[in-house]
Amino acid sequence: MVKLPDSRNANLLVYVNGTLVPRDEARISVFDSVVQGGDAVWEGLRVYKGRIAAFEAHLERLLNSAHALSFVSVPSLADIREAVFNTLTANGMTDDVHIRLTLTRGEKLTSGMNPRLNQSGCSLIVLAEWKAPVYADDGITVVTSSVRRNTPECLDSKIHHNNLLNNILASIDANVAGVDSAVMLDMYGFIAETNDTNIFLVQNGELLTPFADACLPGLTRQMILDIAAQEGLPAREKNLSLTELYVADEAFTSGTMGELTPILEADGRIIGDGTPGTLTRRLQTLHRDYAYEHGEPICLSEVGG
Repeated sequence: MVKLPDSRNANLLVYVNGTLVPRDEARISVFDSVVQGGDAVWEGLRVYKGRIAAFEAHLERLLNSAHALSFVSVPSLADIREAVFNTLTANGMTDDVHIRLTLTRGEKLTSGMNPRLNQSGCSLIVLAEWKAPVYADDGITVVTSSVRRNTPECLDSKIHHNNLLNNILASIDANVAGVDSAVMLDMYGFIAETNDTNIFLVQNGELLTPFADACLPGLTRQMILDIAAQEGLPAREKNLSLTELYVADEAFTSGTMGELTPILEADGRIIGDGTPGTLTRRLQTLHRDYAYEHGEPICLSEVGG
């Protein structure tokens, strides 16, 4: 049975279209595009000791995704920033917080798929929760999903959209197998990512990660590549097969929700010696330091100001 990650979340205030409301009263219209067709974009943000990691990059990706989907009457960057800061202020949140930022195409005149039915502008939701990383630092086990990750020919993963059914189906595969997460392959059989994170392998001291073709080019993923360059660690993108995962010296996932998480076993194969690797442990520490040092300080202004 899944429980609230933190008892404080029972009394959250959620930002919905300009108003902060208690979680039990947080509602979106049944005519909203996110209800009608999963027609929305989103970002996951994490707060470290009063700073939001990669805040500007997340907001840029949100707005780029909205532009790619031809959203109209999109809130300004300043308005979105203010909504996030006001939500954190209202909840007294400064650390160990995850924010789910959602921007939908907005409410429709009547049910239907066509964006011409949207004439009232976008809906903005800021859901901030006290939430530790979803995976333990000590590692996870994974299986390969039967569900393939979207190809750019069908739905470009660089649009950070809410239409997540293929990821959810992969998560069901993991649940049925009794493991933590599922590896998703691209249409050529190469590793794309997991159902909710990017993937890195370590082989002979080199960091390897899939090309960002069928996977989301995650911002935590980019932090790891930036840290590698800063630390003089060899790192590159390449097509990675499942065999390369099975025989890797180390493997880990990366993402805002899970940070860096060692993969200890994949499809019944032990990775390395079955414990978190030395480089993975080092990068876990470097990543948290980097996320804080490069994060944007929370502007705790008066709510509504």
